[in-house]
Amino acid sequence: MKYTKITRDNYNLHIIQTKNFKTISVKVNLKRKLIKEEITKRNMLVNALFESTEHYPTKRLLEIATEELYELSYHGINYASGIFAILCFEMTFINPKYTEASMLEESFAFLNELMYHPHVAKGAFIKANYDIAYNIMSDYLKTQKEDTRSYSQMRMLEEMDEPIVSYRSSGYMEDLKQLNSKKLYEYYQDVLANDIVDIFVIGDVNPDEIDSLVKKYLPFTTNPKSDESHYFKHETVSDEIKFTSEEINKEQSTLVLGFRFDDLTDFEKRYVLNIYNYILGGSTESHLFQVVREQHSLCYYINSSSMPLIGVGTIKAGINADDYDETLSLINNELNNIKAGNFSDDKIDHAKTTYLNSLTELEDSPENIVSLYTGIEYLGSDNIDVRRKKIQEVTKDQIVAVANKIHLNMIYLLEGTDVNEEE
Repeated sequence: MKYTKITRDNYNLHIIQTKNFKTISVKVNLKRKLIKEEITKRNMLVNALFESTEHYPTKRLLEIATEELYELSYHGINYASGIFAILCFEMTFINPKYTEASMLEESFAFLNELMYHPHVAKGAFIKANYDIAYNIMSDYLKTQKEDTRSYSQMRMLEEMDEPIVSYRSSGYMEDLKQLNSKKLYEYYQDVLANDIVDIFVIGDVNPDEIDSLVKKYLPFTTNPKSDESHYFKHETVSDEIKFTSEEINKEQSTLVLGFRFDDLTDFEKRYVLNIYNYILGGSTESHLFQVVREQHSLCYYINSSSMPLIGVGTIKAGINADDYDETLSLINNELNNIKAGNFSDDKIDHAKTTYLNSLTELEDSPENIVSLYTGIEYLGSDNIDVRRKKIQEVTKDQIVAVANKIHLNMIYLLEGTDVNEEE
């Protein structure tokens, strides 16, 4: 595998040459600072752009075009990466070495059609496309609470009441209602003109040929570049704990604890935190799983996770509301046990082995490899060989130090009130 970065005035082109796959994947990232009022717009674009285009004015014609390109696939996603929002366009197609030589350029021409020739009329997305995007988003926003695990985490973060951390990645109904097809199209033009652009291409390709096709079919005129860190830093971290609850018409309750990280080093964020989280609640061998679920049978599930980009950790458990006090007490005991170093070296070894196995899996798919290089570009992440070495350097003392830099700030309970509901 060979990596080449080509820096142009208007974008960075990242080419990953590998013979391990019979496909070529192209990923275009449009990045700007995360603004709460823009989240809904960026989510809407994902659906509005992919219903039809200028030259393929119906969804069926778009599908026919992909069939003629040997089942080319495409999709879009908008997501937050710390303090930045990233609108991503992706396409994957069979390497023309296995089809027809012309398919490489035709595939890039299709991506150009999707991105630069949206289906518009009078300076606005056509009504049909806009209405589809609107209805998809409206339905999702109205039914978020049905997915209690993701909803409870979203609400916990929201109750932390801190910019970036508290923003809903799904968007907001009030912003959706204020939007229209003209405003959305104008916003998309602003994105193309002003976002920071990174283009990733992976496959058995010729870098010069890819560079030429990108120049021709992705004619960005945007100029901004940024080396600003994606990591969000809390202004203050205290031990003050806030509690909030909300009722839901279900039997099971969801308990979510929110933690702020206090000025972790890069090594702690990238390596020590992984081991700490595995030992605390990231596996069936973890303290939380063994004590709260297995020994005391107080939860349907329990796990911990970390979001180092926003400096937040979570513990999430499905419980009966009556078991809240006992569950919280046991969780606190295990948090204190790790702070005191009351865990075995075997757990550290198991955590390191799991981490190393996950690195091997990173090389199994084009998507994972592109994610790896995206992390290197945006987050300053280490390559796989360096990661293998550094994870082995994590010590018990470092894990204890990280445990003492993690502060419980938020307790959120989504309380089930229907005691008769069937599981």
